[in-house]
Amino acid sequence: MASLKGRDLLTLGDLGPDEIYLILSKAMEFKRLQRMGVSHRYLEGKAVAMIFEKPSTRTRVSFEVALAHLGAHPIFLSAEDMQLGRGESIEDTGRVLSRYVDAIIIRTFAQGDVEKLAKDADVPVINALTDDFHPCQVLGDFMTILEKKDRLAGLKLAYVGDGNNVAHSLLMGSVKVGLNIFIASPKGYKPKKWIVDMALRNLRGLKPKVEMVNDPIKAVRNADIVYTDVWVSMGQEAERDKRLSAFQSYQVNKELLAYAKPDAIVMHCLPAHRGEEITAEVMDDPRCVVFDQAENRLHVQKALLISLIG
Repeated sequence: MASLKGRDLLTLGDLGPDEIYLILSKAMEFKRLQRMGVSHRYLEGKAVAMIFEKPSTRTRVSFEVALAHLGAHPIFLSAEDMQLGRGESIEDTGRVLSRYVDAIIIRTFAQGDVEKLAKDADVPVINALTDDFHPCQVLGDFMTILEKKDRLAGLKLAYVGDGNNVAHSLLMGSVKVGLNIFIASPKGYKPKKWIVDMALRNLRGLKPKVEMVNDPIKAVRNADIVYTDVWVSMGQEAERDKRLSAFQSYQVNKELLAYAKPDAIVMHCLPAHRGEEITAEVMDDPRCVVFDQAENRLHVQKALLISLIG
């Protein structure tokens, strides 16, 4: 297994199965150290730029806290703080920031901008969310599944809802670690074909099942994990009424959850819109692990930063 030091994380396609498990193992160790109150300032003296062109709660806070715990200095840069907003190219931004910082975290709209940044930056670039992918979220999700189920390979994950960036990254990651993934979306809202095709090219070894279906019951039947996300993502507000209508039968409620295994866990990347994609009853069910997911973002991002920056 090649070292991760100096590499980028643009999608989970950038990581091999062993590398994913290595990051998860390190994350669990960081969680243990934090619970014990043991200092782990392994990136003392490092500086990391955080370019955020989209609003954020969990991603921003978890990365800033992770960097603080590791002893590094986070530099938060909104679109208003940078010359990007006044016409400087993303490529030149990468070249300049590489002279100052040890890594760049970016949360933006177009996946192509992240790829351009990574191409011209001389330091690791981490995708903290684009319209197409959310790899750090799914690393935290996998850590949570491991904690609750003790394994990833062979389990059935049912994703119910919009075929968005989270669905794309769950798909990309699942084929790497052997999770069987069923994605249930209405017509017109399925994952992008080019991303499905890219994920399927990564099928190796265990060759888990990958299915795109319209029927949420088919997806959820005998599932070990039931996952959902908002129906209206950032930038889609003008489509709100159309989307709410299209997704009405895709709500994760107690009736749908009854088709899953009795010990199934419920996941959501948050923020959740209670009463839309998930009911308050299911959100408050003991089987719902959304706040463990949110916490584990902190630990996997520490592991990722250590791995890429060293």
